[in-house]
Amino acid sequence: MKSATHGTSISDVEVTNISAHGFWLWADGREHFLSYTDFPWFKDATVADIVNAERPRADHLHWPALDVDLTLDMIENPRAYPLAYK
Repeated sequence: MKSATHGTSISDVEVTNISAHGFWLWADGREHFLSYTDFPWFKDATVADIVNAERPRADHLHWPALDVDLTLDMIENPRAYPLAYK
């Protein structure tokens, strides 16, 4: 007898390094750099808050303590998502 698979498989997300300029995030077999210039919500955050990244869906990352929600497309193309309306 074979057990049924429950839910969909969503790969893990992990913060691999934090520096004075930003942090590196591992997702989908790739490492992404989030600079504090492009993602200012993380600049004054604690290490515990930054590493507490959740992935509720394949295209959605969430940092609960910071109330920050991003997609991988936003991370890969931050210039396409300006912080201020022009």
